[in-house]
Amino acid sequence: MKMAVVMQMPDITPMIPEIVMACLALVVLMMDLVIRRKGITAFFSIVTAAVVGFTLMDSSGTALGMYIADGYSSFFKLIFLISLVLSVLISIKYIKIEKVNFGEYYSLMLFATLGMMIMASAGDIIVLYLGLELMALSVYVLAGFFRHDTRSNEASLKYFLLGAFASAFLLYGTAMIYGLTGTTNLKAIAQYLGTQGTGSPALMLSVILFVVAFGFKIAAAPFHMWAPDVYEGAPTSVTAFMSVGPKAAGFAVFGRVFLTAFAHLQMDWAAIVIPIAILTMAVGNILAIAQTNIKRMLAYSSIAHAGYALIGIIAGGENGVASMMSYLFIYAFMNIGAFAVVIMLRTEGFKGETITDYEGLAKSHPLAATLMLIFMFSLTGIPPTAGFIGKFYLFMAAVNAGYTWLAVVAVIFSSISAYFYLRIVMYMWMREPKTEVALSTSVSTNIALAVTVVAVLLIGVLPSGVIEMARAAVMSF
Repeated sequence: MKMAVVMQMPDITPMIPEIVMACLALVVLMMDLVIRRKGITAFFSIVTAAVVGFTLMDSSGTALGMYIADGYSSFFKLIFLISLVLSVLISIKYIKIEKVNFGEYYSLMLFATLGMMIMASAGDIIVLYLGLELMALSVYVLAGFFRHDTRSNEASLKYFLLGAFASAFLLYGTAMIYGLTGTTNLKAIAQYLGTQGTGSPALMLSVILFVVAFGFKIAAAPFHMWAPDVYEGAPTSVTAFMSVGPKAAGFAVFGRVFLTAFAHLQMDWAAIVIPIAILTMAVGNILAIAQTNIKRMLAYSSIAHAGYALIGIIAGGENGVASMMSYLFIYAFMNIGAFAVVIMLRTEGFKGETITDYEGLAKSHPLAATLMLIFMFSLTGIPPTAGFIGKFYLFMAAVNAGYTWLAVVAVIFSSISAYFYLRIVMYMWMREPKTEVALSTSVSTNIALAVTVVAVLLIGVLPSGVIEMARAAVMSF
């Protein structure tokens, strides 16, 4: 008597947002072949982000034992989608001016966002690596999108070579952790370490390799060398995108791996991450002072903010992780807003990338100068902007976790940052304009600026919504 074998289809419901994103990204790629007006492609990219965001509401559970859809991943995916939409909005006019108005630009942004989403939901190191490479390869191409610009070519090549080097560290660490535990599943690794002990030197070596790999992705010192050159050489809209999305994805996997798989080693890896956080804050804030190119200055600023966000990982617990997540959420608005103002100064024959280009901007374009002032204040951490709220909760999480001295160090470096942020404000408001600067405005850029400035001010005054949303996400972690 033959027995019928019933094949049960795996539940892929938790993966629906990523499946939708992949399908629509392919549609955007094919649209470029039949649609001449690239603005339609950009609009469809924004619609794609909205559709994917809608599917996040019903996404929960575990798929195939290695893909996790929970509040933690959904919160980060929201950051990715926000950064995608804002970056697309500031790109529409900019890539026309730069004469690189190609449809694949938007599909690459969608594929990069898909990679970030996979990283945030990865419950297995192999899935994490696949998402990381999809994101990285897309951003490598975007960084070199100015094909006839040597700076853009250099940015892409440097990012690719150092990114491949970092991927090698990740794979080597993965191979070692698999050899020690027999698995690449994060929860299985945690279970093994909880029962078999954590005293192996090889285990600590694998942890160090993971720190190096993730340190590169978030541009933490001393793995930050690529950031200033890549930020300067890449298209400004791409720089805005990569300063928020990939950085948040790096922190998503940093938190997932170290607070899940290596939770039993927290005291050990914290001793490694603390010096890196301090060095990152020092390098970012001190070297930013000497920069005359605003994109390089914002690159070092981004490095410094990675150091602040690492404090949340070090503090751990509900407060630490929630403060890190809310800080990255706030950072998305204030940083993309600052880059949007930089893009407004880009016109035919005028790049607007040096700090002296902002001299007297308040006299010629007071609204643009006011917007930049708000974003600079927020990045500095001056109330009542959202940046102050983000830093306050991060530093308080460190104090509550017993790292008061680390919070003091962070406050000192944050005070140093006031010099190079407020220097821009001084140039705009206290200098006479040397040349007449025209603004390159558009409806899409104005929408992005309106959204970012409202978010920065609203969260600064009413922060409870973001904080509670982050805490609710951590509870499902």
